[in-house]
Amino acid sequence: MSRLGGKNPEETGGFQEAPLAYDAVWALALALNKTVGPLKARGRRLEDFNYNNKDITAEIYRALNTSSFEGVSGHVVFDAQGSRMAWTLIEQLQGGSYKKIGYYDMTKGNLSWYGNDKWIGAGPPADQTLVNFEYRYLSQKLFISVSVFAGLGILLGIVCLTFNIYNSNNSQPYLNNMTAVGCMMALAAVFPLGLDGLHVHRDQFPVVCQFRLWLLGLGFSLAYGSMFTKIWWVHTVFTKKDEKKDKRKHLDPWKLYATVGILLVIDITSLMIWQIVDPLHITVEKFTREAPKGDLDVLIEPLLEHCSSEKMNTWLGVVYGYKGLLLLLGIFLAYETKSVSTEKINDHRAVGMAIYNVSVLCMITAPVTMILSSKQDASFAFASLAIVFSVYITLVVLFVPKMRRLITRGEWQSDQQETMKTGSSTNNNDEEKSRQLERENKELQRIIQEKEERVSDLRNQLSERQALRSRRRPSSGNQNHSTPPVSAPQGDPKALLPPPGYPLPSSDNHALPPSFSNSSNLYQPDGKISRNHCHTSRLPLLYK
Repeated sequence: MSRLGGKNPEETGGFQEAPLAYDAVWALALALNKTVGPLKARGRRLEDFNYNNKDITAEIYRALNTSSFEGVSGHVVFDAQGSRMAWTLIEQLQGGSYKKIGYYDMTKGNLSWYGNDKWIGAGPPADQTLVNFEYRYLSQKLFISVSVFAGLGILLGIVCLTFNIYNSNNSQPYLNNMTAVGCMMALAAVFPLGLDGLHVHRDQFPVVCQFRLWLLGLGFSLAYGSMFTKIWWVHTVFTKKDEKKDKRKHLDPWKLYATVGILLVIDITSLMIWQIVDPLHITVEKFTREAPKGDLDVLIEPLLEHCSSEKMNTWLGVVYGYKGLLLLLGIFLAYETKSVSTEKINDHRAVGMAIYNVSVLCMITAPVTMILSSKQDASFAFASLAIVFSVYITLVVLFVPKMRRLITRGEWQSDQQETMKTGSSTNNNDEEKSRQLERENKELQRIIQEKEERVSDLRNQLSERQALRSRRRPSSGNQNHSTPPVSAPQGDPKALLPPPGYPLPSSDNHALPPSFSNSSNLYQPDGKISRNHCHTSRLPLLYK
């Protein structure tokens, strides 16, 4: 300070960083000087230093960390991270020159502020870009609209279930009850499907995820599983060969319920394994930051909450694969049984139509919702509307026609079933009548084939006899000129008959049919051919 003449180091001219560089060299020199003694005690020297020698490096670090001296720039001391702990001068450019506006003492955490700072605007600008996190939520108008349709569908399901319970004389009423209950559970899944962070707390969101999964899974198993069971057993029993049909013509109801139970057990087991091994939890998807209008110091980062698990794609692949095969098999069975008539399950055609619609909607919606998972409104709209339309179609196709017939005519079964029932007063089993008709039809076809073969043989014999008569007529004409042969136009059946009194060899009489073996019966006393005899004689030939 005496050398400086009592001036501040900052006022000596030159670079402002010169005092800092001067003190940095002194700090390094003092640290190396302090390191010599400990290294010598261990038989080492500073000259042995290299960048791979961790022992010497650690000694230099400890010496710098404990350094404390008064330098040109002030008191020199370092923290554990190697940062200079000193007074920090804060300046502001005002009117083209720097003005001191404060000091900060890092050793004591003390800020000395002069209050002469000046800013453009209401206050100081941000020292960094401020990022605001903003969650994306489902459109409430869309959620309310779909919820109204889902609620009306649940009411329709309750009405259909009530009608089915009070009119349980239809085919397999318990399967129809399962269908109605499954449809209502699927519609109930629409409500948790639309819940997000706007309605529930983040801690409760995993519970909502579980409700979504279980309601939708069990609802699908009950609704589609019961319809699939009907089509499966109709195909199994009534599309087999005749001998197998006779053995399995009695359809036990417990087999139908056992099939639905198997499908339910598969779904429940898979869902339980999923939840135990890899439970659902909330995950947050981050999107590209957006800059709001008018504020350059703020960015908005959109966030979206999802129900997910560690191996979500694997579990979805297993579930979608199993459900997809079940849907495809249902379409195939519905197509195979579209022409089957059965009284045991008299609404299987309506079930087949419902399976077509449900399968198409599900196979379109599943991949679309996975693609649109980042767009909450579009994803919810596709998934929820597919559920709503599938349930409405199923309930309307299965129950509304029966309800209409019951209300208008007091009849539960369709006209087609009535027609089948009145076909026989002694046997109401339409399958038995159908099989009987098939057997009779095959027998008649066999008889017709035999008759056609016999007619063909007879025609060949007649052609041979006609050729024989043609060869014998010239010789007969030479012996008796007074008896000309009877001629007939070409194509006339009479041309096949011999003239009156023409003798036939007795050995050939057996080759002709009985109506031709005694040809004299075909002629009247006046020599004319009797048309009545000719007409009646041809009938036994063709159909005897």
